[in-house]
Amino acid sequence: MNDLFSDMPSGAYQPLAARMRPSTLEEYIGQSHLVGPGKPLRRMVETGHCHSFILWGPPGVGKTTFAQLLSHALEAQFIEISAVMSGVKEIRAAVDQAKQLRMMNGTQTVLFVDEVHRFNKSQQDAFLPFIEDGTFLFIGATTENPAFELNSALLSRARVYRLKTPTAEDIQTVLEKALKDHEKGIASYAFEISEYFLSVLAQAADGDIRRGLNFLEILSDLVEPNTEVTEAQLEDVLGGSVRRFDRKGDVFYDQISAFHKSVRGSSPDGALYWMARMLDGGCDPLYIARRLLAIASEDIGNADPRALQVGLNAWDIFERVGPGEGNRAIAQAAVYMASAPKSNAVYQAFNQVMSDVASQPSYDVPNHLRNAPTSLAKNMGHGEDYRYAHNEEHAYAAGENYMPEELAEMRYYQPTDRGLEKKIQDKLSWLAELDEDSSLKRY
Repeated sequence: MNDLFSDMPSGAYQPLAARMRPSTLEEYIGQSHLVGPGKPLRRMVETGHCHSFILWGPPGVGKTTFAQLLSHALEAQFIEISAVMSGVKEIRAAVDQAKQLRMMNGTQTVLFVDEVHRFNKSQQDAFLPFIEDGTFLFIGATTENPAFELNSALLSRARVYRLKTPTAEDIQTVLEKALKDHEKGIASYAFEISEYFLSVLAQAADGDIRRGLNFLEILSDLVEPNTEVTEAQLEDVLGGSVRRFDRKGDVFYDQISAFHKSVRGSSPDGALYWMARMLDGGCDPLYIARRLLAIASEDIGNADPRALQVGLNAWDIFERVGPGEGNRAIAQAAVYMASAPKSNAVYQAFNQVMSDVASQPSYDVPNHLRNAPTSLAKNMGHGEDYRYAHNEEHAYAAGENYMPEELAEMRYYQPTDRGLEKKIQDKLSWLAELDEDSSLKRY
């Protein structure tokens, strides 16, 4: 059976990330959408019925690891080439080796091509006849979108599987395992690290399991046995303040809460302060931009509808010019929204109507509001007595009902007397008077 690390010289030092590479699917962390029970890549390993494929995902998500696991399960020869350092010569050498193995003893070969998108079209074409005749099982790995970087001929012969970025929880699980593993991990170093510091390491890895293990290994070189990791040591490893990497902890959520409440409470200074704190802590500026859009509809609403556009403009500026000027645009939007008149009338009305729709019967659409595209619908009274608002005085059909009959008197939207919503309130009050006059005339 092919050893996962058969090309490693005896006694050679292996980095922690290499030592912790899973040797079975049970040890494989993340990618449950592909390797979970009944999922396509797991079934491939379990049944041995394989096809060539492309693994697409960011660095450190386990592309090489899965290729090795599959090779191990198939008892196949594992050949790895990198498009960064290889060319047609290396491709031909791999093809020759695979042919020899198949002729000599029928051994199957898995050819793993890392960074396959770096091969040009002719180099990619060189794989095609050998994929088709089964010389080897082809597995390509790429960090770029295959639709743009790989030619159509290769894509037609290899299915694409997209790997997701591991969560911080996934990475923390791997780090905890490395701390406890006496054979491959660093349990023998016998130092203590708090769960909070471990979560900071996992966050700082930014979705890259390999980077997280590298951080842990560097830390193990700094900490004396039987001592506890200090904040200063952690900062030495991460190259910055610990708080900069605490982007998903309680402190982060407390700060975003303080930011939201500052804007809602019309405090531009509070909004700027908490925004700065979050940016200093490594928060994605677009997370703040997204929160501002929520604030624009939840807390400002129709009191100043321009707030939504200001928030969208800030987001657009950030994406066009980057964080330097983009952060200032988001700060400008935060100050604008903090200073704007406030209303949650739309927010409350929408929540109430959603609750009522969920709890009440599905009332029929009144006949006069129904569409009548056929003669049958017309004969059933659909659209009958509908009043076209533009043909009415003030372009308003006074006294008309646009709700189910059972809810004809229900009023969900109650505008405030703040900002533009005061004008909306005045307009709706005037329309209500027209309704009342219309009702009186009918009697």
